[in-house]
Formats: sequence, C-alpha cells, structure tokens
Amino acid sequence: MRGLSPPPVPPRSTESTEGELFFSQQQRGFLTAHTGHSSQETAHSRLTKQGLFPRSWFPPHPTSPIWDVVAFSSTFLFFIFLSVFVWRTQVSFADMVDYHASNNQSSTSGVQTYMEQENDWDRDLLLDPAWEKQQRKTFTAWCNSHLRKAGTQIENIEEDFRDGLKLMLLLEVISGERLTKPERGKMRVHKINNVNKALGFIASKGVKLVSIGAEEIVDGNAKMTLGMIWTIILRFAIQDISVEETSAKEGLLLWCQRKTAPYKNVNVQNFHISWKDGLAFNALIHRHRPDLIDYDSLRKDDPVTNLNNAFEVAEKHLDIPKMLDADDIVGTLRPDEKAIMTYVSCFYHAFSGAQKAETAANRICKVLAVNQENEQMMEDYEKLASDLLEWINRTIPWLENRTPEKTVKDLQAKQEDFRDYRCVHKPPKVQEKCQLEISFNTLQTKLRLSNRPAFMPSEGRMVSDINGAWHTLEGAEKGYEEWILSEIRRLERLEHLAEKFHQKAAIHESWTDGKEAMLTQKDYETSTLAEVKALLKKHEAFESDLAAHQDRVEQIAAIAQELNQLDYYDAPSVNARCQKICEQWDILGALTQKRKESLERTEKQLESIDELYLEYAKRAAPFNNWMEGAMEDLQDMFIVHNIVEIQDLITAHEQFKSTLSEANMEREAIQSIQAQVQKIAQSNGIKLSGANPYTTITPESIDSKWERAMAMVPQRDNALQEELNKQKSNDTLRATFATQANAVGAYIKDKMEEIGRISIEMNGTLEDQLTNLKDYQTTIMSFMPEINKLEGYHQLIQEALIFDNQYTKYTMEHLRVGWEQLLTTIARTINEVENQILTRDAKGISQEQLYEYRASFNHFDKKRSGQMVSEDFRALLISTGTSLGDAEFARIMGIVDPNASGAVTFQAFIDFMSTETTDTDTADQVIASFKILAGDKNYITAEELRRELPPDQAEYCIARMAPYTGPDAAPGALDYMSFSTALYGESDL
Repeated sequence: MRGLSPPPVPPRSTESTEGELFFSQQQRGFLTAHTGHSSQETAHSRLTKQGLFPRSWFPPHPTSPIWDVVAFSSTFLFFIFLSVFVWRTQVSFADMVDYHASNNQSSTSGVQTYMEQENDWDRDLLLDPAWEKQQRKTFTAWCNSHLRKAGTQIENIEEDFRDGLKLMLLLEVISGERLTKPERGKMRVHKINNVNKALGFIASKGVKLVSIGAEEIVDGNAKMTLGMIWTIILRFAIQDISVEETSAKEGLLLWCQRKTAPYKNVNVQNFHISWKDGLAFNALIHRHRPDLIDYDSLRKDDPVTNLNNAFEVAEKHLDIPKMLDADDIVGTLRPDEKAIMTYVSCFYHAFSGAQKAETAANRICKVLAVNQENEQMMEDYEKLASDLLEWINRTIPWLENRTPEKTVKDLQAKQEDFRDYRCVHKPPKVQEKCQLEISFNTLQTKLRLSNRPAFMPSEGRMVSDINGAWHTLEGAEKGYEEWILSEIRRLERLEHLAEKFHQKAAIHESWTDGKEAMLTQKDYETSTLAEVKALLKKHEAFESDLAAHQDRVEQIAAIAQELNQLDYYDAPSVNARCQKICEQWDILGALTQKRKESLERTEKQLESIDELYLEYAKRAAPFNNWMEGAMEDLQDMFIVHNIVEIQDLITAHEQFKSTLSEANMEREAIQSIQAQVQKIAQSNGIKLSGANPYTTITPESIDSKWERAMAMVPQRDNALQEELNKQKSNDTLRATFATQANAVGAYIKDKMEEIGRISIEMNGTLEDQLTNLKDYQTTIMSFMPEINKLEGYHQLIQEALIFDNQYTKYTMEHLRVGWEQLLTTIARTINEVENQILTRDAKGISQEQLYEYRASFNHFDKKRSGQMVSEDFRALLISTGTSLGDAEFARIMGIVDPNASGAVTFQAFIDFMSTETTDTDTADQVIASFKILAGDKNYITAEELRRELPPDQAEYCIARMAPYTGPDAAPGALDYMSFSTALYGESDL
C-alpha cells in the first residue's frame, strides 16, 4: 500500500493486529469461523477488525445527511484502497509463482524442502490466536537463546526487530558470519535499509522470501515478523536435519520416532497432537540422559506436570530455554506445529553428539553384519566341502576294489551296484560340487565387494582340492567300469573254456577207459599165428587211433593253459584233471610202444592176416574219429558279439554240411568192406569167430554215430539261427541307442554353444538376464527325461553284453560328462550374473554402466571366449580413458589376474572398474566409528559396546576383540583398532 498516503495513524490496539491484508471470501469465512464474527457484520466493522482501517477513521454511525455524504466519500475511498490492495495481492501472487518456478530449477534439495514449509506459512497468514501466542513465546525464546551469546535479548518480537539492528546481530550469531555495517540513524529509511541488509543476507543463503518486505518489519507487522523468524529457523536450525535422505521436517520427525520408539504411551506421528501429553519430550531427554528423568514415574493423564518437568529439566541441565507454556499446549485443541518444531530442533542439536554415536554404531553394525554373514558362508562351505570330500574318499576305495568274482552272475550284481551309484548316488553329489563352486565364487565376490581378504579354505578343502579329488574319483570310476566289462568278458570266456575243457576231457577219458588193461594183457602168448597177426594189425589200428587222439589231448592242454592265463577260479581242479590226462596219455604211449614191440617179436610166426578186416579197421577208425570230431563240433558252444561273427559260424556250418555227401559215400564204402567179408566167408564156408579182430568199431556203431551226427545238424542250424536273431536284436538295440545318443550329443553341443553366446551377448537388465537364464536352465532340465531314456537303453545294452556300437561315436560316459558340464556351465553362468548383481548393488553401478562395460568387453574379446589376453585388456583400459604406464598396468593386472594366468574375465573387469570408481567402507572408517562410541578413547569397554550396539553384534565384538595394552588402558579395556583392521585383512588377529 505504499502508493497511498493515508493520514497519520494512531497506535493500533491489540485487536488491530488480527490481520494486515484484505482476504478473499474463503479467507473471510475462515476468519469468521475462528473469530466468531457473522457474515452480517458491516464492511466497516469487518475492515476495522481486520486492521485495514483504524477504528479512528470511522466515527460513530450518525443518521444525518451530512454523514451520508461522509459515508459515501468514505466508501469511495475504501474501494480505491481495495483496488490498490487487489493489485498488490496479484503482484505478490506473481512473485510466489516466480518463486516456485525458480525453486524448481534449484539443485539444492534442502532449500526446496524448507521453502515448501515456508509456503505453508504463506498459506496460513491467518493464525489461531492460541497458535500466534505459542509462536510469539517460542520464537522469542529461540531468538534470545542465540542473542544472549552477544549479551542482549528481545522482549517484544515485532517491536525489537523494527530497527533491524538486533535482527542483523541475530543473523551474525546463528550464521557465524559478519554482515555489512548497520546504519545507526533513527529515521525510517535507516531502519528499512538495516532490515533490507538482513533480508538480503537471508536471500544469499538460498532463501527467496515471499510476501515479506522490509516495510512490514519496520512497521511492526506481527504476522510478517513471525513469518520471517520462522524462515530463519527453517534455514539455520532445521534445514540440515536429514535422516536416511528425508526432507528436513520428515528427517526431524523420523529422528523423534526412532528415539522415542522404545517408550510406552509415546507415538510420535506429527508435531502437534503427539506432544500434548508431554511424554514425548520426557522420552527424548530420558533416551539421551536417563539420569535426568524418572520416566516410569510419569503418568499420561497428567500432561501439565509432564510438560513442565521436561521444560524445566531442559532449561536447567541442557541449556534449552523454555520456549513453550504447558497450560497453553494443554488448553489448545491442536498446538502450533512451528512452535513445537522449533523447540524440538533445540533437542536435536543438543543431542547431536549422541547422533554421531548412533551413526557410528550403525556403520559398525553394518560392517559386523557383513562379517557375520561371510563367516556363516565360510562355515557352510567348509561343511559342504568336508562332506563332499568324505563321500569321495569313501567312494574311491570302493571303486578301486578289484576283487575278482567267480561267476558272471556275481559280477553282474557288481555292475548293478555301479549303475545305482551312477544314476542314484552320484547325481546329487554333482549338484553339491556345483553348489560348492557357486558358494565359493559368491563368497569371494562378497568379500571383494566389502574390502575383505579373500577366503582361504582350510587345508585340503580348496575348490582345486575338490576338483582334484573329483578327478581322481572319475578316474577310479572309469577304471572300475572298464574293469567290470573286461571281467565280464573274461569270466564269460572262462566259463565257455571250462565247459569246453570238461566236455573234451570227458570224451577223452571215455575213450581211454580200459585202454591200459587192453595194452597190458598177454593174449598173444597163447594165440595162433593168425591170431597174433590179427593182434598186431589190431595194435596198428590202435596206434592210428591213438595218433588221431593226439590233437584232442593237445587241445585239452591248450584250454587248460588258457584257463590258467585268464586266472580261472577253479584252475587247480582243471590242472589236476589235465595233469592226469597227460600222465595217462604218456602211459598209454609207453604201453603202446611196449605191446608193439612184443607183437613184432612174434610177427614172424604170424603170417595170415585178414586184409579185409585190416582195411576195414584202417578206414573205419579215421571215419569214426571224424564223426566223433564232427559231433563235438556240432555240440560245441559258441560266443559271438555281432552279426559278422555269427554269420561266419553259419558259413562254416554250411561248408561242413556240404561235405556230408562225401562222408556218406565213405561210410557206405566202409560198410561195403564188411559186406565183402561176409560174402567171402559164406562163399568159402569160413566160420567167423565173431568181431573184427583189428578194431572194435562195428558197422552198427558207425551207423549209430552217423544217425546221431545227422540229428545234430538241424539242432546246430536252430542254435545258429537263434544266435543270429539275437545279434540282429542287439544290432537294433545298438541303432536305437545310437539314435538317442546322437540326438542327446547334438543337443548338449548346441546348448553348450548357446550358453557360450549367451554369456557373451547378454541383453536387458541383469534381473532380466537372470530370469532368462533360469528359464533357460529350466528348459535344459526339461530334457532330463531324454537322458533317463538314454540311460535305459544303455542298461539294456549292458544287460545284452554289447560292447561296441558302430552306429555312434558317443559313449554313455562321454554323454554323462557332457550333460554334467552343461548343467555346471549354466549354473556358473547364472552365478556370474548373480555376482554381477551383487557387484552392481554393492558398488552402486548403474545398469547403463554395466551395459557399457559389457559392450566394451565384448568388443575386445575377439575370440568370444569370455576372457581376453593382457594386450587386449590394455587396449580396453585405454579405450575407457584410463591413463596407463607399464607400472600402472602391472598393478592393474595384479588385481584382475592375481594368478598370472594371462587372461582377464568379465567378472574381474567389472570388479576392477567398480572398485576404482566407487567408495566403500574402510578399516579407518570403522576405527573412527568405534572411536566415537568410545568417547575418543583409544580403547572401548564391554559396557559401552553393549550400550551402543545390538546384543548379538555387541557380543560378537567382545568375543573377538583383544585386550587393550596401551599406557592409558583401564580394567576390561578392549582394542578396537586391531579388531577393525582384522576385519579388512590388515592384521594377523
């Protein structure tokens, strides 16, 4: 209203301070609701009460015409005044719009926060009288708490700041800065200039004052003065209060909620109603100074006592002036929020030291929680590694046991146990081994992200030790399976040879039965010449027969020798029987020679020999021997492993059958000799004495054996055909297995290549990649029934004793290893993404940075192998702008490739980039936090740890901290410095 020049205004009454501006209809309604004035009041009474016109401007309401003129003139002047006011209000509103626009462009979040609260003040230009009273008292006490440091104070907040001198002094005290020199004149212009200097200083701190001008302060406008003081309080007492990145007001409220949370009957939700019963004020004091408040003695139904107790203790012991009045707070439906906030902020600053201790305790709790989690993971790893090693060490001796079995059936039982081991017992251990590697990698990542030393498992439990033991296990497993198969072949061969040995031995023993007695008899001594000649011829036939059996004896000895070489379990009995046969054969040879010599001595006396009998005997013996050999061959057992072998046997059998017609002609020729004997005897009247004296082979026996041999031919045909059908079935089984094996092998190869591409060309967020990989893992696991189907075919092949398969290059062992590698690879890839998420979250790496890291790495990973050589890595670092010398590059390689393998993985690359670009907790920071909890001492006590930290973490520290031995040590002192450095691997603690 500076455009008007009203006449001098007499001093305003207290009623005129209820309002300084003309308000809208809505605001007038609000005023009516709070002041009790009805809408029927006259404009004169309303304007007078609002302070727009002094009461002295309007004389009592007369009824004479002259007063009508005066009233008209007054009304005219009023509307002129009103127009100017509306214009000014619009200008103020435009200023507020400008303020909000500029404030939105500000980069300082704190200014935004407390200016929003200042806007609350602008919207509340009309205050409840009780609120205004509370603000006057609180703001006055707050100002005096600072002004007394300069040796002065104020009595009336709107009067004592009118000249600007104490206002400038207040700003200097609370800011610690010097303002420009004030003007000492008493004129209005001097006062306005001083106030403008103060307002300008406030504006320089990032505060844009809205609707507050120097003229209003100089004029003693209470509303504007209180608004200015509230702005100062916001800027210098509340703005910097922030808990967990909240705004100033929310931060102060959150601080109050945390401090009063343990107290019964206290529930701080705001800065008005929550404080009426006084318990919240007492709880704040008791939380930080329990020696000053007996909180348990307070009663919720006695708020005045509670409030006065808190105000008096704060003023006496905490140097916080009494800014509120207990009766006013209790007697007000809703205490003033700004007054409560101002008073509570004094408690916050008074207890700022305790806040630092709490911050330090929070840091220590965070570090200890990381250590406890890491230690639990270490224990889990050690237990899993121990259990896995124990299983491996228990299994290897079982696999290395090569105790031979006596029969194929017993060995097949071992093979079944081995199959159970491969299909039932080993797969869970493969998963445990994979989980062990994943746990180890995750633990190392966590340790690396938290600046902890790398985890070194106890001796013999490194991942390399597990892999070594696992390699030994697989070697023993492979050897065991090969041994079982070779043993089955050996035993099968042994059983066949043993049966063959006993069959030939039985035939030979049957032939030799009685031969010794025949060779030792002396019948030739009393025989006639003809009889002697017959005996000699007979003996010659026997020698021919004996020579024919020489091959059988040699075969029996060769089979026995092979059984010994193959370590046949019943070799002693075979050797004994073979030895007996050989000894008997030698005896027969000696006896034969002796009898021949005896017969030859009497040969001169023997002239007549029946040539026909002799010829019969000579031809019948080989033929009989041939028939016996043929029957042996027809009864001979066979063992084949493929179609080719059985077809060879069938071909040989067909060749044998083709010789039967010729053999039958020989049989008929032999039988014709006997017929000629009968004919000559009949024609010459010779009485035959009986059987052929030169041989025991009769025509009947030849016919009988011939019939038996001919009956064996179709039996042999059937046996060979059955074996051919069996081999065809085995060949079909081979083809079935090969078809499934080829499909499984191709699937595993394709998936391994896909995983290789996925691990290099990952798209989307890490969470998307993790989800896709897990879906991919589920897809791969859905292929497990095909693996089980293949295992079923493999079991059928083993049960059928099939040892080779020309239809596929894959073996079951090869595919098992490939499948396990596929599962392990996808699990490792998932673990790599999980570790990248851990790295990103712990280091604060954005998704865009990870994309950039991945793109850069893939560009220089020319082989698409997931790792790069050192020279490519140097080029990658240079492309990221890293300045490199030889020494610096050697340092970086020591970090990303500690084992000097010459290759850098993507995980090592992002670990390096995140470590180089982010800040993490350090041992020095933890030491500084402990020092705060210890009150700047070089040691800390168990009582202090239990007071400041949660129980489990306090006991964790007490159990691990070494006693402090410095010269300033007190009883029970603990060394927190060595403990802190040990957390980061910087000491031997």
